[in-house]
Amino acid sequence: MSEFKRIPPEQAQALREQGAVVVDVRDPATFAALHISGSKHLDNHSLHAFIQGADLDAPTVVVCYHGNSSQGAAAYLISQGFSDVYSMDGGFELWRTTYPAETAQDTSE
Repeated sequence: MSEFKRIPPEQAQALREQGAVVVDVRDPATFAALHISGSKHLDNHSLHAFIQGADLDAPTVVVCYHGNSSQGAAAYLISQGFSDVYSMDGGFELWRTTYPAETAQDTSE
């Protein structure tokens, strides 16, 4: 069984540019307020559908607030059959200071 890898925002950005899936496990309101452009929000309600529709071999980067919760979520995705999973160290807080232009607000509300 493989394990997830911990990576800095710079490596997450490189993977993102190569088409990696970015999933955000922060709470829905925080995600809606500001998130990594193109990322998907994952919570207990959307997790099952995400796993069912996912390419288990596609690179997947998990993001949370500061890089702690994402490790548990990344380990869970590995346990569900994902093979190429990353937890971004520093979380969204570090991302938004490193790549402020690569953030978006949820405008669907």
